Amino acid sequence: MAKGKSTKPAGSDRYHHGDLRSALIEAATSIVEKDGVMALSLRGVAREAGVSQTAPYHHFADKQALLAAVAETGFRDLSDRMLAKSTGVADSGDVMIALGQGYVDFAVGNPGRFRLMFGPLIGDKLSHPDLLDGAAKSFDMIRAAVIARRKSIGAVTSNDEADTMAAWSLVHGLATLLIESGFSTETMGASTQMELVGQVTGALVNGLGRG
Repeated sequence: MAKGKSTKPAGSDRYHHGDLRSALIEAATSIVEKDGVMALSLRGVAREAGVSQTAPYHHFADKQALLAAVAETGFRDLSDRMLAKSTGVADSGDVMIALGQGYVDFAVGNPGRFRLMFGPLIGDKLSHPDLLDGAAKSFDMIRAAVIARRKSIGAVTSNDEADTMAAWSLVHGLATLLIESGFSTETMGASTQMELVGQVTGALVNGLGRG
């Protein structure tokens, strides 16, 4: 071996302490979005990140743990997108529509992670508490908006949970149709995605709590 020649894997100098874990999650996310979750492997993630094949095992016990971490970032980014859309919106109905727009916007922009987050590939989600916490945040945002809307209109019914599930199911179903079924905003009768979400979510907002 030539004197002074490095034996460290390519890219190893870029990562220190917690940076490697973040880099591996970023690499995994890139693979999931480009090639689909079924193409993901720990070796492939190591190659994408430019580190040794054993490097991922310092942070993830197995592929399931890595998938959970990727899904966790998805839920975090989903909540951030929903928050960004709804921040500064005053009317309770408009808040619900804005949250729906953020939800669909994230799904359409990140279909690989969206499928992973809600799909069956992470077998035991209960063993990943950070993932569960991330998932709960976006749900709680929808629930809080539903309760605020019901209060503002003097809803005659009293089932917050059912109305929350109705709101969540509506935006989740719309997002799934857009990324899985080949539908477009035009075929659904709207000129833009934002307009479509507003129309669909508005149908629920206008009838919420009046049954």
